[in-house]
Formats: sequence, C-alpha cells, structure tokens
Amino acid sequence: MTTMNKLNQAILTAALALAASGAHAQMRIEISGVGSNQIPVAVAGFADENIAPQQISAIIKADLERSGAFKLIDAGVITSMNNIDYGTWKAKGADALVVGTVAKSAAGDYEVRYKLFDTVKQSELSQLNVARAPQFTRLTAHNIADDVYLKLTGIRGAFSTRIAYVKEYDKRHYELLVADADGEGEQMALRSNEPIISPSWSPDGTKVAYVSFEQKKPVVYVQNLVNRARTVVANEKGSNSSPVWAQSGNKLAVSLSKDGHTQIYTVNADGSNLKRVSNSAGIDSEANFAPDGSIYFMSDRSGGPQIYRMNADGGEAKRITFTGNYNISPRVSADGKTLAYISRRDGNYQLYVMDLASGQEQRLSDSTDDQYPSFAPNGKYIMYATQAGGRKSLAVVSVDGRVKQRLTTQAGNIKEPTWGPFMQ
Repeated sequence: MTTMNKLNQAILTAALALAASGAHAQMRIEISGVGSNQIPVAVAGFADENIAPQQISAIIKADLERSGAFKLIDAGVITSMNNIDYGTWKAKGADALVVGTVAKSAAGDYEVRYKLFDTVKQSELSQLNVARAPQFTRLTAHNIADDVYLKLTGIRGAFSTRIAYVKEYDKRHYELLVADADGEGEQMALRSNEPIISPSWSPDGTKVAYVSFEQKKPVVYVQNLVNRARTVVANEKGSNSSPVWAQSGNKLAVSLSKDGHTQIYTVNADGSNLKRVSNSAGIDSEANFAPDGSIYFMSDRSGGPQIYRMNADGGEAKRITFTGNYNISPRVSADGKTLAYISRRDGNYQLYVMDLASGQEQRLSDSTDDQYPSFAPNGKYIMYATQAGGRKSLAVVSVDGRVKQRLTTQAGNIKEPTWGPFMQ
C-alpha cells in the first residue's frame, strides 16, 4: 500500500514556470495494435470528479488504453471505495478495479483518493492520496495511471513524464516545446526565428540542452526550465551539435568540428573543461551515454555511417552495427539492454532495435522517413519523428512493435523529440 502526498517539487516548479509562457494547441493521438497479453481492468468514474478541472478517470483510461497493456472494462461511477463486491467485477471479466473520489479543500486544492483492487485475490493492491492545486489535476491522474501500470505489470509507468520537441511553422518560426507524455499541456520553452534542433533532457528533468542557429551558426545551449536562464555550452569554430547528458547531470557530450572534422567531446554543463574523446579520420557524432557510462555514437570511419561504442573517456571503439550500410542516431535503453537506431534499407529510413546481448535486431516502424528515436524512461516505448502525407509528426511504438501511436497537430511540423526522465 502506497501513499503519495506530494510530487518532486522540481517538476511542479518547472511546470509553473513554463505555464507562464502560455499554452498551445494540443496534439491528436491515433492508437493501433495491442499488447500480447492485455490485463482486463475496470476503471470507475471517480465520485464527484466533475468538480475538478479535468475528469480524472477519463485521463487514467486514456493512459492505460494507449499503453496497449490493458483491456478496459466499463465500470460506471462508484461512489464508495469501501465494501467492494469482488465477485461482481470478476464476473464482468475484470482482474482489477480502479476506484476513487475527488473533493475540494478549503485552500482550493483538489484532494484525490484512489484505490486499486485485485478482484481475483479479493484484496487491495494499492492506494494514493494526493492534494494538489487545480493546474496539476492531469498530473495527479497520470500518477495514478503510473501506479496502476506498476502494480499490474511490475514495470514503472511513464505517463507522468514529459517530452520535448521542436515545432516548425515555417522557415522563420520555430518553437521548443515541452508537454506531457500524451502531448497534452503543451508549453513553450523557446521561440526563435532560426532553427532549433537536438533537444536533450537533463537527468533531473529541470533543464534541456539544444542547438540553436540564432547566431547564424549552430551553438549548443542549456536552458533551465525553472528560472529560464540559458548557458552557452559550446560555441567553437565550425559546427557545434548533438548535445546529450551524462547520467551525472553535470556533463554533456557534444559533436564539434573545431579541429577540421566532426569529433565527440565532453564538456561540463557550464561550458568548462572541454575534452576530446573520439579520435578518427572520419566523422564521429550523435553520442549517447549508456547506463554504464560508455558512449554509443555514429561514425563513418568504416566507409559509411555505423554505430560504435567506446569508453566515456575515449579509447578504442567497437563497432556495433553490421547489417546495412547506413545506421545512425543510437539511443540506449535505461537498463542498457536495447539499442534503438535509424537504419536505411531499400531506400527507407526506419526505426530498428537491437538486443545488445544477442545482436538480434527488429524493425519497429512501417514508415519511410524516421528520425531521432528516444526511449521512454521505463524502456518500454520509443518516440521518434516521422513523415507521412507531407507532414512531420511524432510516433510512439512499444519495443516489441505491437503497439503504435501517432501524435499529430493541426499547425506546424513537429520533430526532434526527446523523452524526459522519471521525476521522483
């Protein structure tokens, strides 16, 4: 049994700071496919939830549905969390039941109480009691969905995490945006008349590194989402690109062409202590830190772009990809077991994953122009940019390829996604 009274203050403060910049139009989600073993769950309407700004049970249902892991069973509204008739819900095919209540406190917060029941074992699995300001109603619902996902699958849910991406309206209007993992609550972190590319979340979720062309050349910045302060991390001669954070949160890897051809460097988050770590006669770029601190990266040292691995301080690099002559954009899952990347096969740029222990790979996308894969922090889903019908959008796929989502927006092209970390 778990009780949660408050969320990590960092995410709330950052969310409030971004909210001051104003909300944008929301994205539309299209879902296809289901998991191999869906868990039947009944989610009841929460008692008195209509007094809250958003309907909490509807958000929970939407989260669980788009995960592909659950089969939802209608439960109507249950006004009491006590005296649950387990037999009735088991007869309706539900292995678990979600119930809750909402009340408004004298201070104006919304107090949400939730319980999860196992109808097979006829027992209570979990409960959360949360009191938050009205603007965090969606976050509360996401937290509950995370708890349901964890208790029923044994894997931490990622519904309350955030994503960042770039929206391009035209060649003179770019925005770096932050949103909930479902695309709702979109807020602007930066607007520019010049391109913004390669956003990357800090491990604590309070900063984003990115590349901006506002100085008429690519420069790497770090932006604090809480106080909105910006720091120039790399502004060397030539190109400065592909920032990515180390797990420590105080260092990044970047790709610089300061010495004539692009190589990988590490640099402190304040721009100090620049150090070259790759050393080849070709192009080394797109670094990504693995959980063990090693760096996966793209290099054309073998004649075409392939993915390699080296120690964090450089040294000998080991080639990882051998199928196909064009493999780029390596990203490693949080458990270090799976590599995601973009591979060109038969003229199509598509998302692949590789089991790093066996070397076995699997294609996850059916589109033809995929870019910028990014793992969910629980390692079970991958977000990437894709293009269809002349529009750039975001897509999410489960690592087994069974569940797919497409996130589109009415205005602008959305691209360059990065999935944020767990916040607590």
